[in-house]
Amino acid sequence: MFIKLLVRLLLGYVRIEVEGYYIERFINICTNNKILIWNLKREKGVKLYLNIGIKDFKKISTVARKTNCKVKILRKRGIPFLLNKYKKRKIFAIFLILILLTIFISSKYVWNVDISIKDDLKLDNIDEDIKILGISKGVKKDEIDTDKVINELRLKRDDIAWVGIDIEGTTVKINIVKADKAPNIVDNSDYCNIIASKSGVIQKIIAQNGTAIAKVGDTVQKGDVLIAGYMEGKYTDTRYVHSLGEVEAIVAYQKSKDVKFKVNEEKTYSLDEAIKTGSDAIMTEISANLKNEDNIVNKKIDYNEHEDGVVVTMVFEVLENIGEEQKIE
Repeated sequence: MFIKLLVRLLLGYVRIEVEGYYIERFINICTNNKILIWNLKREKGVKLYLNIGIKDFKKISTVARKTNCKVKILRKRGIPFLLNKYKKRKIFAIFLILILLTIFISSKYVWNVDISIKDDLKLDNIDEDIKILGISKGVKKDEIDTDKVINELRLKRDDIAWVGIDIEGTTVKINIVKADKAPNIVDNSDYCNIIASKSGVIQKIIAQNGTAIAKVGDTVQKGDVLIAGYMEGKYTDTRYVHSLGEVEAIVAYQKSKDVKFKVNEEKTYSLDEAIKTGSDAIMTEISANLKNEDNIVNKKIDYNEHEDGVVVTMVFEVLENIGEEQKIE
C-alpha cells in the first residue's frame, strides 16, 4: 500500500470533492475497479473528500455518471504538477534572460548620432565625414576613439573651429562650432595656446583644457593669449597641454559709403534719402558676409556731408568666436 501511495505521489494525484446521494456506491465501484483512493473524509452524508491518482482520475467521470455524483478538483499535488509549474516559470525566466541579454548587447552599440551645430548653421557633407571617421548607427561604442575623430575631423575640414563628442547611453552627441574662416589647425598631440584672432571685448570664455588668461569684460588685441596651454596643480608642477575652449567677444567693424546727391539726370537724392541709401547699401554688404545677422549686437550710423553728396559711415558690433589655436614651439 505504501509503495502504491509513493508511486501515486511521484506520478501525481489530485484532491477531489464528490457530491451526491450515492456516495457509498461511488466508493464501492472505485474499489471493485481497483481505483486507488485514499485519505477519505465524509461531510454531511452527501459530500466526500478523497485523493486519487492522475491516471485513475480519468476513470472517475464514468463512475460519477453511474452514481449521479458531481466531481470537483480541489488541489493538485505531485511531481508532474510541480514540474509543469516550474516549466512555465522556466520559460518565463529564459524569456526574461533573453530580453536582458538583448538589452545588454544593444547597450554596447551606437543607435543614434546627434549632430548639433551652434546657431543652427549648416555644414555640407558633415554627416558623411563623421560616418567615414567611424561614427554611425550600429558601431560598437568601445571602437570609437573620440580624440582621434575630433582631431581628424578638424584637420580634414577648414570650416570647423571646435568639436566636442560625448557618448551618452546608446547616443553619440557631437557638438560643432563652425569657423568664421579657415583656422590654424594644430594637431591634438601638440601643445598650444588659444589666441585672439581679432580684437574685441570678451563676453564669454570657457577653458575646457588649459588656463584662462583673459576674463569677461577684458579688451583684447589680435594675437593676445586668451587660454594658455599649461595647467598648474596644487600638488603638481606646471604641465603643458593642448588648450581647448570657447571664447566669444564683441568685435567692432566700420564701413563707409559715398552717396552722390545726383546719381544721374533722372534721379536726385535729398540728404535723408542719401543717408538711407548709403545705410541700406552697407547693410546689404554686411549681410552678405555675416552668417547670422542676429549676432549684430549694436550699430551706429554717422554721416559727413560734402558738396556733391554725403559719406555715410556705419559702426557695428558683432558677437563672434575669436579663439584660434597657436602651437607652442
